[in-house]
Amino acid sequence: MPEEASYRASEPGARIRRLSAAEAEGALAELGALLTDAVAGGASVNFMAGFAAHEAETFWRGQIPLIAEGRRILIVAESDGRIVGTVVVTFAPQPNQPHRADIGKMLVHSSARRRGLGRTLLAAAEAAATESGRTLLVLDTETDSAGHQLYAACGWTEVGTIPGYALTPDGRPSGATIFYKAIGKA
Repeated sequence: MPEEASYRASEPGARIRRLSAAEAEGALAELGALLTDAVAGGASVNFMAGFAAHEAETFWRGQIPLIAEGRRILIVAESDGRIVGTVVVTFAPQPNQPHRADIGKMLVHSSARRRGLGRTLLAAAEAAATESGRTLLVLDTETDSAGHQLYAACGWTEVGTIPGYALTPDGRPSGATIFYKAIGKA
């Protein structure tokens, strides 16, 4: 997917598009606010309760070199002029896996959920991976979470669950369910 490409979102007025490294740099505060909202809402996305906005911005700043190198794609959902969702496509770096990518940081702001943005972001990530020559996507998500339900509904195949894989933001152990999806031409 070219950087200027965008996708039609199911929510009227919403826009789904890929951010360049420079655009991501300029959007650090918005990206940080989205990640902070997700963690505050209980999303198990690698961070614990009390996660501060500056820590979220530091996380996103660390993604920028990989975006600039073309090893990672950041796709955002925008509504009313602000970022309300993200998904990251990370290309497998292993020489024997040029066909694979990982999906991560699939986030939708708490104020924008249940409007189809997650489904549209996921479709955009799958399209971007296909356009980049990838034929296999993998991800993990908190077991029984909204993400778990979304991936299953979008045709992803559940591989299994690892009990106690990570802690929820409030410190409770939670399982992670692994999914994959074959895309494009195999």
